[in-house]
Amino acid sequence: MPPPRAISCFPFLFRNAPEIAPMACPVKAFARQPAAKRISCGAAIGYAGGMENADVIILGGGLVGLTFALALDSHGLSSHVVDTADLRTTVAPAFDGRVSAIASASMHMLDAIGVGEQLLPTACPIDRIRVSEGLLPLHLDFDSQDSDGRPLGYMVENRLLRHALFARLGDAANITLHAPARAVKMDRGPNHASVTLDNGQELKAPLLIIAEGRNSPTRAAAGIRIARWRYDHGAVVTVIDHKKSHQNIAFEIFYPTGPFALLPMKGKDGEPTRSAVVWTVKESLAPAVVDLPARALIAELEKRMGGFLGDVRLAAPAWTYPLGFHHADRITDRRLAMVGDAAHGIHPIAGQGLNLGFRDVAALAQVLVEGARLGLDLGDPELLRRYQHWRGFDTMMVAGATDMLTWLFGAPGRTMKATRALGIAAVNKVAPLKQRFMAEARGEAGDLPRLLRGELI
Repeated sequence: MPPPRAISCFPFLFRNAPEIAPMACPVKAFARQPAAKRISCGAAIGYAGGMENADVIILGGGLVGLTFALALDSHGLSSHVVDTADLRTTVAPAFDGRVSAIASASMHMLDAIGVGEQLLPTACPIDRIRVSEGLLPLHLDFDSQDSDGRPLGYMVENRLLRHALFARLGDAANITLHAPARAVKMDRGPNHASVTLDNGQELKAPLLIIAEGRNSPTRAAAGIRIARWRYDHGAVVTVIDHKKSHQNIAFEIFYPTGPFALLPMKGKDGEPTRSAVVWTVKESLAPAVVDLPARALIAELEKRMGGFLGDVRLAAPAWTYPLGFHHADRITDRRLAMVGDAAHGIHPIAGQGLNLGFRDVAALAQVLVEGARLGLDLGDPELLRRYQHWRGFDTMMVAGATDMLTWLFGAPGRTMKATRALGIAAVNKVAPLKQRFMAEARGEAGDLPRLLRGELI
């Protein structure tokens, strides 16, 4: 039987195009599926007749879901990716202000699976992280030059990350994308998982991957419980241009009302004069802050910045989202595994939310690739137990640490303020402790999957 053949409707998708290309729908002719096909570009993939087989079915085509599909594709494993959204809307050519912090280890993985080459030229390295209590001179400085000089992480625009993922999809021989499409029926039997789409198409695979985000309906349908609470805070997010260089420094400034973060970005011409703002305010006040006239919002931002980046102007609209915490009591079930926000959601105080999802991707990809090489059923309970053990403890520890930081720096009173000052001074002076924090920021602590070390499995 001939090897799988890729039929691509978008051979040059987003590579250097300033405009949005037509909706991508790469279709792999699986050796295990019927040969006759009818393909429809620009919407969901057309109905092929019969049951279409793959190694996994991924529900959710966001940043984590697509990255997981590409990680599997890099090792010859096939996937169906199903998303309810028209994914053209997620790669709009205009900058919308949405950005992500990507740890160095996560960038190693993106580079290994063929995404980093396009992404890195647009990413701004984070060479230092400065933590302070308000604008007081005492601060905690994490400087990459204190170790090996490698960046602690990178700031990227979400739309450019999606562009890079879609460009890599154009070369993928093992990914079938169904978008927009909705799963109307799911079954996880003893031998396989199956999904029926709203166009009547049926998909089958040994394993179902849930990457639907924090409000995952499939997680709820599977009876997986989550611990959840709200922080009574909202994040006001925008992007600013400023006169002085940020010098690739991320600033985390803690005020009694909540953290105020300035995250370095590349400006229009690659200049270091643009930063993302993540400003935590009381949830009830967040809509009013977002609705402030531009001049008033700039005045409020400058008040919290103390002028150290010079004159400021808005580079993107301000928007807000509520802050909360959730953590699933398990990340696997029969022929099911969860990745990303479907499994956990944390406070953005440490910029680790997306990176936790990328750690899930790296660990689960390694478990499945190694299992496939041994000839195991990819839905084998032993493989899923390995993934649960590998990721369950790490996600709980990171979630707990960020929750504790949120409480520690938000607690009022002179005693707590003095405690924070002592803690900052101690970490500055204890080199091994400081190096540990820097390893966590890079995403390089603990038992790393090979992809996070920049190695294929």
